[in-house]
Amino acid sequence: MTRVSMLNLVPVREGQTRAQAVESMIRLAQEAERLGYARYWVAEHHNMPYLVSSATQLLIGHTLSHTQTIRVGSGGVMLPNHSPLMVAEQYGTLETLYPGRVDLGLGRAPGTDQMTAAALRRNERDVSLNFPRDVRTLQRYFGDAGQQGFVCAYPGVGLNVPLYILGSSTESAYLAAELGLPYVFAAHFAPRMLDMAADIYRREFRPSETLSRPEFTVCLNVIAADSDEEAQHLATSQQQFFLNVVRNSRQALQPPVESMDGLWSPSEQAMAEQMLACSLVGGKASVAAQFAELQNRLRADEVMAVSYIFDEDKQFRSYRLFKEIADGV
Repeated sequence: MTRVSMLNLVPVREGQTRAQAVESMIRLAQEAERLGYARYWVAEHHNMPYLVSSATQLLIGHTLSHTQTIRVGSGGVMLPNHSPLMVAEQYGTLETLYPGRVDLGLGRAPGTDQMTAAALRRNERDVSLNFPRDVRTLQRYFGDAGQQGFVCAYPGVGLNVPLYILGSSTESAYLAAELGLPYVFAAHFAPRMLDMAADIYRREFRPSETLSRPEFTVCLNVIAADSDEEAQHLATSQQQFFLNVVRNSRQALQPPVESMDGLWSPSEQAMAEQMLACSLVGGKASVAAQFAELQNRLRADEVMAVSYIFDEDKQFRSYRLFKEIADGV
């Protein structure tokens, strides 16, 4: 049985308000809890009108308050946008309010364009190179009282909030391995280096107080339905979403269409399909076969699924089918 989790970017569906998109986020989290998913993460993005995930820690707190048992966390906090002290205080507060249920995934990218990243930081200096040092600082802030200096995170000291290194390249794999932290690869939009990153992480891993062995999670797209034909139809919403990314057209999540022909050019299709290469799409038997092939190759400890499905009931159905599939592998 493979452990499965969910990632949510909190998209706004066509016809929804942003408040309704947050309500959809909560309903999906409650469904994840009912289905027995391990964790539910919210990603950080900025200056994207079709996503409502800019104030990630607020959405995480809101989700925790509307669920009972499921772990909730960041997928992730884009650390260059924040001071480690502020992150430690925020997530230390969440852990204090909801003990044993908070995860802190950490990313090196800004989660936005460079102009917006500069506005977030209020200066033009690229601080992404500080990422390894900032992760170590967070480890100290959450560590025992004896590890602290004059500046401490209250609450935060001694809480040992679990940290995860997120990445879409091999660079993050080396860092996660060096620090002995769990590693989550973003194959749902950047699958090109997936196998290489997994191999590097496992080969270079150094046991730590956190982990004695590597713990690798792959994040991928999943659209499961009662038939291959239905799944392919539902997947056109996902294809339109990634076309949106290619064009930077900033549209809400669209309902499915009969065909993508005429909606994208051959070059746009190639770019979108490259980003979508790590996707499981089909009826239950087809997705089960795709998933078994992936796991035979990758041996992921956990799979984090993203599902861009317009109809919420069909999205719930997709996650239900995927949980059944994963429980059987």
